[in-house]
Amino acid sequence: MNEPSAPPANPVATSDLQELLAHAQRPWWRRASTLLALLLLLAIGAGIWFWQTQATKQAAPQYITQPVARGRLAVTVNATGTLQPTRSVAVGSELSGTVARVLVDVNDVVKKGQLLVELDRAKLSDAVNSARAELQAARARREQAAATQQETRARLARLEEAARLSGGRLPAATELDSARAAATRAAADLAAAEANVAQASASLSSSQTNLAKSSIRSPIDGVVLARNVESGNAVAASLQAVTLFTLAEDLRSMKLSVNVDEADVAQLRVGQHARFTVAAQPGREYPATVTRVAFGSTTTDNVVTYTTDLDVDNSDLSLRPGMTANAVIATVEHDGVLLVPNSALRFTPTDGAGGGAAQTGGSSFVSKLIPRPPRVPRRAGTTEGSAASGTEGTLWVLRDGKPVALKVKRGLTDGRRTEVRGEGLAEGLAVIVDQAAMAK
Repeated sequence: MNEPSAPPANPVATSDLQELLAHAQRPWWRRASTLLALLLLLAIGAGIWFWQTQATKQAAPQYITQPVARGRLAVTVNATGTLQPTRSVAVGSELSGTVARVLVDVNDVVKKGQLLVELDRAKLSDAVNSARAELQAARARREQAAATQQETRARLARLEEAARLSGGRLPAATELDSARAAATRAAADLAAAEANVAQASASLSSSQTNLAKSSIRSPIDGVVLARNVESGNAVAASLQAVTLFTLAEDLRSMKLSVNVDEADVAQLRVGQHARFTVAAQPGREYPATVTRVAFGSTTTDNVVTYTTDLDVDNSDLSLRPGMTANAVIATVEHDGVLLVPNSALRFTPTDGAGGGAAQTGGSSFVSKLIPRPPRVPRRAGTTEGSAASGTEGTLWVLRDGKPVALKVKRGLTDGRRTEVRGEGLAEGLAVIVDQAAMAK
């Protein structure tokens, strides 16, 4: 009897079984799960390394630097004032009357002696003619008095001669005395006539002077700045001379008068250089020189100031009288010196830089949790940059990424920059002026 045959094997099941047996026989380091785990660990390690690197960079202090510069430094005094002509003249009239003609106007250039305005001359001419007639009358009276004197002298001479020849018998003594008195009176009358002639001559001269003054002329070479008269105006000069024109001498040279505060006036000297600006010429600076520092003070609203005059060159006539100017006067100047910002002299590294405080990396976990006391800001008046000239200071420079102290001597300062000198200093050397805040 035949036995039944076995069913045929499933090919898919056989293949899976073979792969499972082959996988079970591979080493562990060649398995896919092991490779995936290794790749995952490498990715985590790379992430941790990148995070630590960025944290280290952020924790490192960042410094702001500026180079040492060579240049000119000046201590200055600021003041405000107005431009004025070097010499200005107010032309007026000493006489009262009516203006007949006005011959010049504002901005006209005039010469010394040039006719500016004329007053009505009718009354003045009449006064001259009257004075001239009076002088002629006085001269006639003088001639008459002279003739009388000559007559009385001749009569007196005859009587005296008769008395001498007659031995005093003739003429009578009374007649002789009368002749002598008449001669004396004639001499007095002549003297009075001479005085009247002099008085009439003076009156004529005064009338002629008034007539000449009716033609008002320029006393200087200059420019007409202001005109305060028109033809037909009545001029009344009973109390004081009336100002008709204001003339300025050559405007190519002007004067700037500024008010200097009492705290700064001790620094000013004649001959110091200055520069100033005016609103009419924005962006342009004009040179000037101190010519006078007043000893007398001016008090306005309890503020004491001293007037200081500066000589200004105005060759191009771009400046005009009355302009307001802001002047900067250089009291002390040093040229070709090494300069650093005052912030560089105030800077002190913190958070472990330069050994000032504990290193950030070495701080404990507890110290990170305890807040630090706030930094006390320095007052502007106590900064190192404003210290006296010749005192020592400290600059910080970067070497191998770390701040290093450099001892220097301070010189002149203008409040923003300070002159420094010392070993190791050179133009272009980068000095630290500030430290950027570190990331928390």
